[in-house]
Amino acid sequence: MSALRGDSRLDLLLADAEEHRPVLDDGLPGEAAQRGPRPREKDSFERKRTDADPNDLALQRWAVVAPRGREGSQLLEAIAPLIRLREEEQGAPVKVYRVPPDMDARDAAAWRENECWRDDVPEDEWPYYLLQLGDLHQISLEFQQAIASSALVGRVQFEGAAGEVDLDGYAAYAQKVTRFAREGTSEPWSDMLFFLAPDGSTATHAGATKLVGPSMTAVQEGRDKGSLPVASVRAIDAETTDELLAAGASGRPSVLLSVSHGLGPPRRGFRSEEEQRQRQGALLLGRGEVLDAERIRGQRFLPGGLWFCMACFGAGTPSASAYQAWIAQLAKEGAYGGSAEMVLQSLPAPGNRPFVAAMPQAALASPEGPLGVIGHVDLAWTYSFSSASNPAEGRKSRILSALRAMARGSRAGVALGALMESYGQANDALMASYQSEASAQAEGRPDPTDRVDRAQLWMLRNDLRGYVLLGDPAARLPLRQSVFREMAQERPGAIFSSPGAGERSPAASHERGQSSGAEAVALDVKVAAVDALFGGEDTPRAIAARAGVSLATLWGWVDAYRAGGRSRLGG
Repeated sequence: MSALRGDSRLDLLLADAEEHRPVLDDGLPGEAAQRGPRPREKDSFERKRTDADPNDLALQRWAVVAPRGREGSQLLEAIAPLIRLREEEQGAPVKVYRVPPDMDARDAAAWRENECWRDDVPEDEWPYYLLQLGDLHQISLEFQQAIASSALVGRVQFEGAAGEVDLDGYAAYAQKVTRFAREGTSEPWSDMLFFLAPDGSTATHAGATKLVGPSMTAVQEGRDKGSLPVASVRAIDAETTDELLAAGASGRPSVLLSVSHGLGPPRRGFRSEEEQRQRQGALLLGRGEVLDAERIRGQRFLPGGLWFCMACFGAGTPSASAYQAWIAQLAKEGAYGGSAEMVLQSLPAPGNRPFVAAMPQAALASPEGPLGVIGHVDLAWTYSFSSASNPAEGRKSRILSALRAMARGSRAGVALGALMESYGQANDALMASYQSEASAQAEGRPDPTDRVDRAQLWMLRNDLRGYVLLGDPAARLPLRQSVFREMAQERPGAIFSSPGAGERSPAASHERGQSSGAEAVALDVKVAAVDALFGGEDTPRAIAARAGVSLATLWGWVDAYRAGGRSRLGG
């Protein structure tokens, strides 16, 4: 057996709902992951129209997936304003798909091929954005995760305290997204907010040293260089729910990364399934302070913003955990001083229906709440921001790629898609390890695989796979340049004369006397410059210099392209 490299401890972001203490104070030793079973399926990672702007709905298309039956029809009616908005944006009717419950990954693959991306339908009519309606027992999590490997998927679900469907919540969310998309704000740039629960645990310490601190430094450097147009970068220093809510009530559109423990069952278990649905996944801020559905409901918090919420069960609870068989085996053997048994008690009980967490439901239903929440639907470990080859080292780029996409004005589904690319890479590397072992066995050769590497890939793959988007995948920050306007009501090129469309990024505000961009520039030059910026080929300042324009003009081209693609850029 290979020696473990560095500090490979498995730290978990899960707390007891009654005692408000981490379930694993000291984590599990890294060697425990070597017992993880081989995943049952290999996800496909086909990406649609990667040569086109992923934010352009006219090119990528948006559709809705609803449960079959009367309840699904009611959900569709409740979000009618949102459907009308997306039809206007893409210039084509929205397709509506109706699906049965309990679809697994194989069913999802067949549905994608035979219903969603049919070969007899032109490819430019295939929807890349899919909004799912309903809870996890109405449209399965397995279906959502399988489709998310090749599309940009989000889900909205709203229910009352007794588990009844909350049609008012669906309507309120649809109206909020529509309002922010049509009216926007006067702000050209977003705030980047970072919150780390001050609970002193090993898991949040890892979050501080490997993710939050390095990410804040990288974002600030990007802001200073002009490569990331954000208005400010702030750490939220809050010890109470009141302080956290107040810090997130700014009028400027914001992107928030929060790292905390999510509540799991107490040792005695929840008193009822209703209590579990209301409390599981709520955020423990430390010192007994909990941000749950009741506390955030109706509050002004991240109005029009986007939230990356890192916590166990922060987005929901599945019918079966990806770690169920592994943890059950460790618990059966009494491994690691009973730590595995404590984790096992936190996993879904057989027969309980899966559910979307109540806290993000309440946040999304609030008229002055966020437009989307990326969160976890299983045990959330620190592997998502740790190096696969040495977990003691940080790998902030996986999470930071999603945050940057949101801050730049990309749609929420694009941000999750950036994270899923990392999942795909881990999944492929893990499967390659199993294939290498099988080939060696068939050919009578020694096993060439490293079991420590495989264990770390297994943890990384499952940790990343647990992240999902709650909210419309086409939602984006309501920045001034992202306001939706019907093309027929604007003259070509109006984006350049609208207030603030060519405003400089904060880091470039000192520039004076350069070209205003009003002079004619060939379309191919503009497209090449925007492509170079999106592709990260060079710094924005160097790209602007090659095009012979100011940095402010380059950002104006980017705004125009995001607002209307090549046609708007050509104008």
